[in-house]
Amino acid sequence: MNKNKIINDPVYGFIPIQSELVFRLIEHPFLQRMRHIRQLGLAELVYPGAIHTRFHHALGALHLMQQTLDTLAGKGVEITPEEREAATVAILLHDIGHGPFSHALEETLLPNIRHESLSFLLMKELNREFGGELNRAMRIFQNTYPKKFLHQLVSSQLDIDRLDYLNRDSFFTGVAEGAISTGRIIAMLNVVKGQIVIEEKGIYNIESFINARRLMYWQVYLHKTAVGAERLLVNCIRRAQYLAQSGEQVPCSEALSVFLHRHWTLEDIADKRELLEAFGKLDDYDIWGAIKLWQSSRDPILSRLCSMMLHRQLFRIRLSGEPIQKADVEKVRSALHKQWKVTRSDASYLFSHGTVSNEAYLVERHSIQVLMKSGELLDVSQASDLPNIRAMSKIVKKNYLCWPKNLSL
Repeated sequence: MNKNKIINDPVYGFIPIQSELVFRLIEHPFLQRMRHIRQLGLAELVYPGAIHTRFHHALGALHLMQQTLDTLAGKGVEITPEEREAATVAILLHDIGHGPFSHALEETLLPNIRHESLSFLLMKELNREFGGELNRAMRIFQNTYPKKFLHQLVSSQLDIDRLDYLNRDSFFTGVAEGAISTGRIIAMLNVVKGQIVIEEKGIYNIESFINARRLMYWQVYLHKTAVGAERLLVNCIRRAQYLAQSGEQVPCSEALSVFLHRHWTLEDIADKRELLEAFGKLDDYDIWGAIKLWQSSRDPILSRLCSMMLHRQLFRIRLSGEPIQKADVEKVRSALHKQWKVTRSDASYLFSHGTVSNEAYLVERHSIQVLMKSGELLDVSQASDLPNIRAMSKIVKKNYLCWPKNLSL
């Protein structure tokens, strides 16, 4: 490998690739596939600049991990060269199990299968191909490696993943409220009793980090138009699955066909290499290509849904802190039945309802520890003098009901 290999990133500038193993992994088809999966799914329908990919995010996280390990080593934290490489590999591959449109299709194409589980299966396959070179990285990813702080850098409430995606998503959407001081936060990290902590001088940056995450959820990740678009896409796939599993011809790519015609379990994918290989070829282009074909489908519901998707005729959506009443759902179903002449069962493909939640910071889940000048460790919600940090530690849920805009209610 060229020792001076660098990649120019729009957020951080030049990112050096410091390991031959990392370079070989970046070149692998499993990683290259991430170039074709948008980081923010359908958010580009709200923020036209949000066209960055999972590949961008993986490289950004790699860069921040390298900086973090340098910082910790400079503070006397023992990190061997082998552990350094393994931690960078773990963060590079942490999102490799995301499917098309990221979270949007986990409930349809791969129901009840978390992307982290698929990431681990793909890492196992890469480890087989690379002759065991990923053993330590997999242990860090699974949190079975003795130095727990390395896993915390990959997955926790103050991990490298979040540090990159908040800044990156803020940059590409133009939502300034998501911008955080990654350099300052990394400079304030330390390890105490084997755990990642933030030094007291960095507490205001952590307050900003938690608040930025809360705001990005409401303004970007759970923006009501993006939620409506996601539900429309989910319904397109649900209808295509129903038709395919009923014996109808549903044209699509070979990789997508595998997951349309049958629901697979995680055990199925772990046992059948061909299923993992099919998933490793699946990206956003498979879905968009299929939707362009399906708009000409003989099935009027699939055709209508796909035409709405392609022409941005998105669902109208109502968000509320109160539960959606059965009477409201029935009102939409009845209107679709009468005005669009569809059966009541088929009407379920033409609207959607459910719940979204904003979890800015959860005290009980790997809390962020602050190292006070006195040497005491406190949860950030206790160490902060801002009462809103404690308020943000509560899960906020909103209920939604969405339906076609040209439906009269």
